[in-house]
Formats: sequence, C-alpha cells, structure tokens
Amino acid sequence: MNAGSKLPRWNLSSIYSSFDAPEYLRDKDLLAEQAQKLLDLLQQPWPEDKDQSARLVLTWIHSYEDASDLAENLEAYASAIYTTDTRNSRALNEINSLETLALPLGKAAVILRTRLAERADLVLNLAETNEQLKAYKFFLSDALTRAKYQMAPELEDLANDLNRSGGDAWSRLQEAISSTVSALWDPATGEKKTVIALRDLAHNRDRTIRERAYKAELTAWDSMKIPLAASLNGVKGFAITVDKRRGWQSALDKAAYQSRISRKTLDALISVMEGSLPLFRRYLKAKARILGVDRCAFYDLFAPVGTASRTWTWEESRDFIIDKFSAFDPGMGNFARHAFTFSWIDAEGREGKIGGAYCTDFPLAKESRILCNFEGSFDSVTTVAHELGHAWHHEVLKDLPGTLAAYPMTLAETASTFAETIILEEALKTASREERLSLIEGNLKDACQIIVDILSRFYFERAVFEKREQGELSPEEFCSLMKEAQLATYGDGLDPELLHPYMWAVKSHYYSPALAFYNFPYAFGQLFAYGLYAQAREKGPAFAETYKEILRLTGRASAEDVGKAAGFDLEGPSFWQNGINLIQERVIELESLLNTLEEEKK
Repeated sequence: MNAGSKLPRWNLSSIYSSFDAPEYLRDKDLLAEQAQKLLDLLQQPWPEDKDQSARLVLTWIHSYEDASDLAENLEAYASAIYTTDTRNSRALNEINSLETLALPLGKAAVILRTRLAERADLVLNLAETNEQLKAYKFFLSDALTRAKYQMAPELEDLANDLNRSGGDAWSRLQEAISSTVSALWDPATGEKKTVIALRDLAHNRDRTIRERAYKAELTAWDSMKIPLAASLNGVKGFAITVDKRRGWQSALDKAAYQSRISRKTLDALISVMEGSLPLFRRYLKAKARILGVDRCAFYDLFAPVGTASRTWTWEESRDFIIDKFSAFDPGMGNFARHAFTFSWIDAEGREGKIGGAYCTDFPLAKESRILCNFEGSFDSVTTVAHELGHAWHHEVLKDLPGTLAAYPMTLAETASTFAETIILEEALKTASREERLSLIEGNLKDACQIIVDILSRFYFERAVFEKREQGELSPEEFCSLMKEAQLATYGDGLDPELLHPYMWAVKSHYYSPALAFYNFPYAFGQLFAYGLYAQAREKGPAFAETYKEILRLTGRASAEDVGKAAGFDLEGPSFWQNGINLIQERVIELESLLNTLEEEKK
C-alpha cells in the first residue's frame, strides 16, 4: 500500500454500532435521567452538620460526573460520524438532539457552582480537611471562581439554549463549507478539487503545482467569503455579548482563564514569541535558498526539502511511530500499537470529511479516536504522532473521574507536541547529513507555524474582537486584518504579495463560540514540551514515569503548578526563551548544513 491507496477508517463499533443501536438509545435516555437526577439533588438544602455537608457535595460531584461522561461519550460519537461526512443529515440531527438533551446538564452545572458559592468558605474548608474531597480541591476552587463569571441560572439556561441556533450553528456552517467547497483544477477535464485536497498540495515538491493549488484555493474561499464572514461575525458577536453578561473584561482574559494560565504567563509567552521573529525570518530566508527562490511565498511554507521528503506508506508510518514511542516508554509504544491494530485512526481523506486532525475521547469506553488526512509526507507522520500524544494523555488519565481528568488546551498541546518531539529526535539519531537537513528543516517549518503563524492568528483574533464590538466586519476587512497580522509576524521572510488573506476562513479554531484564542495554547505546548524533553534527555528512561505523573496532574492543577511540578517557572520569560534557544540551535545547524552542501556543489 502507498499513501495514495486505501487508508484506514476508524472503527467505532466498540463505542456504539449506530445511532439506532440499543446502547446508544439507552444512553440518550440515561443522559436525560441523570441530568434530572442532578437537578433534583441540587435542590437539597445545606445540612447543619459538616460531615453531612461533605457527603452532599460528594453526591453532587459524582452525579455531575456520571451525567457529564454520558454527554461527552454521546456527543463525541455523533461528532465523529459528522466530521467524517458533513453531508450526513442524520449525524447533524443527532448533534442537535444531543445538544437539546444536554441543556439540563448545562443548567445543572450552573446551579452546582451557584450552590457551592452559597457556602464558599465551608466548601474550601472541606476541600482541605475531608479526605474524600481533598482530591477535588482544584475542581471545587475552580467552580467557585467560575461562579463569579456566570449569569443567573435562568439566563445561563437561556444562553445555552440560544447557542444551539447561534454560535454553534454558525460554527457548523463553517465546518460544512470548508469540508465541501471546491475549485476548478483542470479546465480541460472539468476536474475540481476541494480546498482540503488543494491544501494538501502545499506539500508537493513541484512549486508550480503548489502555486496553482494556492491560487485555486484562494478562488474557492473567495466564492464563499460572504457566508463565512457572516459565520465569523455571528460566532464572535455571540461570544462578545454573552461574555460581557458573564462579567469578563475581555475575551483574552477568559481565554487565559480557560487555559489555566495567568495573564503574566501569557504576556511572558507572547513577548518571547515576538522576540523570536527575526530568528524565524532567518530560517525562512534559508529555506528560500534551499528552494532556489529569492523569497518564500505563502505556498512555500510547507514545501518539502531533501531526502526525508519521500513518500511514507501507512505501514512505514505505523512501524516508525510504534518503534520510536517504545524507545521512550514501552508502555507508550504498546498503546500506539493497540491504536493502530484496533482501527482507532481515520486517515483517509475524502469528500465531506473535514480537514486537519483531532483526537477525541470516549470516557465510557475509555478509548480515543484520531481523525487525520494522511498524504504520505513526514508532516503526516508527525501529525499522527501528535494526535497519538493526545490519546496517550487520555490513556494515562482514563481511570480518574472526569472532573479530575479535564485539562486545558495549553496542557493538552504539551502532551501532543512532546510526542512529536520524540519522533523527530529519534529520527535524527540515524539520519544521514542530507536527511538531517530535511528533518531539521521540517522541524523548523512546524515551529514556524506554531510560533510565527500562531502569533499572526493571535494578532488577527485580538483585532477582530476589538473591531467586532463596534459592528460586523466585511469579508474584505477580515482579509485586510489577516494580511496585516501576517506582515507583522512573517515580515520579510515571505513575499508580501503572496500571503494568504483567507486564513480566517481556513481555520475552524476561530469559529468556536466557547473557545476564543484557540491559538496561543499551541505555542505554549511546544515550548513547554521542549522543556520536558530536555529533562527526558537528562534523566533517561526513568523520565517516562515522571512524564506520566505530570500528565496525571494536568486535570487537577493550574498550568503554572504543573510547571512547578516539572521544575519550571512559567511566569518568567527565561523558561520560554530556553525553548526558543533550542529552535535557534536548529536554525544555526540548518544554515551550516546548507552552506556545506552548497560548497560541495561548487
């Protein structure tokens, strides 16, 4: 088999066999029952006795966990069906049905926080003194904080209900458009390609094909700019209105809170990213030399170089990942083997399937599934490793209750990037000089996306929030803001006439009403993962167990406290700069290898 032949689709039968399966229908009924049970329990008055109060709080928590696990399992299944075929009307109907079923659970979560806030001092005391509640200390403290940023229960209930036909509906519109919109590829035959297929061609060795795909992609996005602009305006407008009602000063404050980082940590991270921009422009100029062009265009960012740009088969990718994971931790390698063997990965690109990649968790089955669009590049190999890093994170936490295993994006991306780093570092150990150049360039290409492109997305979204408060933006205004953000970050590293003004249409991350600034967590994850990997190299095989302990802490602590457990101070710039220093070493080595190869060719 090669990368272009039949690739695996995931098997969901161990979750549910279909939407009509008795188990699926039973769990839908059970979700309604559990949500109502929780609502009834939350009506109970506070006991006078401290021990009885502790038992009541535990009852609330356990009931909330039971209902939440059911909701997550059902919603993940419906979403998995839908994202592999956005034309599946039954899947869309099920998503809508589950959103309706989950409304009482959303209401219960609000009431739970309200009830806990009624006796905040008692709750905090119980979290310190009661043996069973000690494990829930972070969850309870977080619930009390969230209680300060929520409306009255009846208004939260209304907001959640309206979101189904508001923010979430706009988000689904973008998903549907981006998974199906296409452009003419071959005028002679009338062949069309979806934007997903066109974006895959950014990895093609032939620059004329990359340029052609880039132009066709821009044409496709331009044809859909009006509904996509309406979608983005709808999502951001909805979020601004609701967030203000909840008391947030800004979407960025909320995003930092959701990421479990302080604004001091975020500011330190962003400032170091900004300071690294000249370094990445050096890298892009080196890449232009490799490609034999005066300056890189946007469509050159993913261009393959060197011998490591060969096409990988699915079997080669599978064996490589299993082998390299096993070198770090045999348990992690065995887990990856299980995921491949039991069809946890949907790798085949096809019409109707969304672009990109993700990992989803099924708490009842205690399993994960991975969606990707494998096209045979080394990038595809690292994408699979990245998503398996998420799945390993889930695996390490799967025995914990849901409230102790819920971690933020920042720490999620740490686990996935750590897995990517394992793959690269192991590959470099046996690489020839030319392979090394290709692998290092590939690593820098990814780092450029995670630092430079992410910073451009951060700038863009910050500007959108500022302007959206004043009114809706036109497609042209979105394009202008995106180009400004790309010029501010890529600078003279890219041809200013060949940027990508429609990246706001490409990235589904902008279209989540609940998660704004779905960008900086990737940069956080990369640099935090580099810090962890430095420790892994220093401590050797023993670090595998330490790493699992760190992952198990991610659902029960702030990012800063997880950092402290690993020996890092995340609120200071020096930690983040250490990660950039590793990237600098890579840039210097790339330039050195390139100079040597150029000299040999003279």
